[in-house]
Amino acid sequence: MSINQHSRREFLKLTSRGISAYALSSMVNAAGAATSPGALPQLHHKPRAKSVIFLYMSGGVSHVDTFDPKPLLKERHGQPMPVPLERTQFDNNGNIMGSPWEIGKYGKSGLEMTNMLPKIAEQADNLAIIRSMTAKFSEHAQGNFFMHSGFPFLGYPSAGAWVSYGCGSMNPNLPGFIVLRSSKAAIPHGGVSLFGNAFLPATHQGSIFNISDRQAVPDITPAMLEAEQRRSLDLIGKLDRGFADRVAAKDAVMASVKNAETAFLMQAAVPQLTDISSESDATKQLYGVDSSNRTQAEYGRQCLMARRLVERGVRFVELSCCNQGIGGGNAANPWDQHGELQKGHGAMAAQIDQPIAALIADLKERGMLDETLIVFTGEFGRTPFSQGSNGRDHNPYGFSAWLAGGGIKGGVAYGATDDLGYRAVLDVSTVYDLWATVLHQLGIDHERLTFRWSGRDLRLTDVHGNVWKSLIA
Repeated sequence: MSINQHSRREFLKLTSRGISAYALSSMVNAAGAATSPGALPQLHHKPRAKSVIFLYMSGGVSHVDTFDPKPLLKERHGQPMPVPLERTQFDNNGNIMGSPWEIGKYGKSGLEMTNMLPKIAEQADNLAIIRSMTAKFSEHAQGNFFMHSGFPFLGYPSAGAWVSYGCGSMNPNLPGFIVLRSSKAAIPHGGVSLFGNAFLPATHQGSIFNISDRQAVPDITPAMLEAEQRRSLDLIGKLDRGFADRVAAKDAVMASVKNAETAFLMQAAVPQLTDISSESDATKQLYGVDSSNRTQAEYGRQCLMARRLVERGVRFVELSCCNQGIGGGNAANPWDQHGELQKGHGAMAAQIDQPIAALIADLKERGMLDETLIVFTGEFGRTPFSQGSNGRDHNPYGFSAWLAGGGIKGGVAYGATDDLGYRAVLDVSTVYDLWATVLHQLGIDHERLTFRWSGRDLRLTDVHGNVWKSLIA
């Protein structure tokens, strides 16, 4: 393309409309950690996992109704709590509330949980349940930021951005950090900054794919011929590189160039990725993508898409729950049942149970579970006493998360809460410990993955964090 052959108006039209990928570039990340394709960063030790799938349960799953069952709650149902209570979010605290679900032992390991998530319970021998998680915040937005970044407010990179930065990309045609959502799944309180890169290069920010839309990514369809696009992209890249050499923010400009290149490649990669027609009927049935329960079908498609993404080398994939509109909760925090817990949690369980169990089984069947680390958690748990008559309030003092795959032992529980499930009392665990362990399995020493910003070497785990070494297989 020669500039002399076009008027100024035509040139601007060509270089803005002509590259639909460039409009996409602010939304995507490209290859990892300032590396070229094939030149991955030097990891600190041999990795056990290559990718992470983050199953985020926004709103706060009740641990005492799922992965940390407490028989004493049923025995003392309706009685006052025998210990002093911390102030809760709404401070409408009732008496002890027994779980409406039954407790059972599952798998060869005999891991205890309730029957609220029966299909996930069938995968007990693949799960490492952490029953002593704690958080510092009991409000949704702060809790979401804290769980994602280790800090309770804007301005710090999401865990997915850190993983992309530290591990690099295995596929230059797709972003390294992708957030999946569907039409009924809202972004949790805190907004898109939960998936942000903050001070890390913009190539590592989370890219949101709405897989319910005909185009999972806006402007993914080219507006002009590939050859013309290529010439336009080359010209803009040349101009930007010249500009980058003259300004202090060179890295930011070059990140934009890299984003545009990835966006260009995504135009072919994304439609192929989101077309699941090649998947067998048995696989679709396994995940429930054709379920009459629409939210289960949408979450099932997310889980299937997560497998397809890690299959293609994407480093970090985060999934989003859908609001059921049953038993409290709202679009941004669908697990938030301050009333009608049995109805609301039951509906959420129907949404995620089959798809998540299918994801674990499918990855294992394909020989991919060993190299894919699955993380399941919300921002906090829920109280063992009622809010009102039949809900539970937020509880950051003790709750559950679980890991599966990626070199983690299965069929084990780590830590414990007290007999009522109120506070963590054994091997008390933190968000920092969680991400330290995830990074360790990816081959990264969390204390050495740092970025110099405002005169300080910042990291995902701040100045905290211990690897759960006893959970490593």
